[in-house]
Amino acid sequence: MTEPGPKEPPSDGRNLATSNSNDTPPSASGDSYDSHAYTASTPPTPGALSRNNSFSDFDEQPIERLTMFDLLENLALPQRLEKFHHTLTQRASRSQERIKTSSQQARERVIEEWRRRVPTSDEQLDRYKKRMRRSVDRLSKLWQDSRSVTLWEKFSFIAGVLNIFICGYLVGAHPELFHYWYTVQLAYFLPIRFYTYRKKGYHYFLADLCYFVNILVVTSIYIFPRSKRVFISAYCLAFGNNAIAIAMWRNSLVFHSMDKIVSLFIHIMPCVTLHCLVHLLPAPYQKEHYPAIHAIVTSTKGSPEHYTLPQMMFWASWPYAVWQLSYHFLISVRRRDQIAAGRPTSFTWLRKSFANVWIGRIVLSLPDAVQEPAYMFIQYAYALLTMLPCPLWFWSRWASGLFLASVFTWSVWNGATYYIDVFGNRFQKELAALKADVAKWQTAAELAAQNNVPLGSPPLSPGDLDAKTPGLNEKTIPPLDEAVDKEHAVPGVDGGLTGDELEGKKDI
Repeated sequence: MTEPGPKEPPSDGRNLATSNSNDTPPSASGDSYDSHAYTASTPPTPGALSRNNSFSDFDEQPIERLTMFDLLENLALPQRLEKFHHTLTQRASRSQERIKTSSQQARERVIEEWRRRVPTSDEQLDRYKKRMRRSVDRLSKLWQDSRSVTLWEKFSFIAGVLNIFICGYLVGAHPELFHYWYTVQLAYFLPIRFYTYRKKGYHYFLADLCYFVNILVVTSIYIFPRSKRVFISAYCLAFGNNAIAIAMWRNSLVFHSMDKIVSLFIHIMPCVTLHCLVHLLPAPYQKEHYPAIHAIVTSTKGSPEHYTLPQMMFWASWPYAVWQLSYHFLISVRRRDQIAAGRPTSFTWLRKSFANVWIGRIVLSLPDAVQEPAYMFIQYAYALLTMLPCPLWFWSRWASGLFLASVFTWSVWNGATYYIDVFGNRFQKELAALKADVAKWQTAAELAAQNNVPLGSPPLSPGDLDAKTPGLNEKTIPPLDEAVDKEHAVPGVDGGLTGDELEGKKDI
């Protein structure tokens, strides 16, 4: 066998020994070889050099192949940790400094604001004097009625009182002239009502049934004096819907308010006029000027001129239907856009006012398209219900007079309640506000004196005030601005509630 000799390294620079597959291993041949000879592993892929060769005699990288850079890298780890800790410490210090600065600035701003809020004692005394002076001036103006009563209201008061005397005189002495007095007043009051309601945006209320009844009464007296059906319709609607509305809508006899006087006139004067024509006219005069009334009054039961309750309700329903259909098409349909924009009508007002009442909840629970027809049906049922006692008022003079006296007394009661609530309570509330103002300042001064804290000295902070003077803080010190305390707002004064708002409704 040929003894293999050392081979030269390959041309690609790899320092590896190659052996023939047919060579005999040294242990088998018994020949001696260099102990440093290696058996080469599978050569790597050509063109891809590797720093870490695979050795069959080692499971991990040998120590002699560790470099200096690997050792230095392990030695630099504590330095990195120290640098990271130093960075975190600096960031935390800067954050604490920013928080401390922000807190100090906020505290300074609060203290400065508090010092601006609490003026000096001289400023507080001047403002206190001004406020006391304003309160006294308000009481003086209220006492003299210069703020509440105008020249027009004085005229209304005089006219209302005189009207009561004139009406009483005509009813007792000359009932045949009362309908003329009623017509003159109607011609005077209706334009005023139209102007005021048009100015306020309430002119759709002028199409309500009560105004239609007044026109129907005038038509029955002057245009159709011989028509029994027109007269009986006007009588039932006047003594039914209009008279009961005085109690239902809280009409008030308030002499200085033209609005309330007109509302009461619209509802009660047609009834008084018809009472005079039916019960107080002499029979010859009634037969000559009002033959339809005379024929019904002097008729006997069973005669064609005699009207029973069903007949009264039947003929009264015809003009009511004319009014209801006219109102629906002329107001509810043709003015639908204006109503949707916020223009009030009787239907929208009643729907809002009776929203919490059982009948209002029933109507509002219906679909929107059915609510208005339901309201019309309820109103017609209400009108028929008020007509039930009309035969008693028509055939009995004393029953009719007692009924008119009752509804008029009801309006007087509402007027007395209005005067007491508005004028009496208004003055009492204004006086109570002045007393509360004085007591509040006296309490603040006493607490400040007990704790040896000047009332005008500003504390270092809002918390110092509470700590030094328990019970004396920014809540107990009364406001010093120009506005009036809402707690003591007086109805009708300083933006408070008016008399109509106290009543909780609008006269219609």
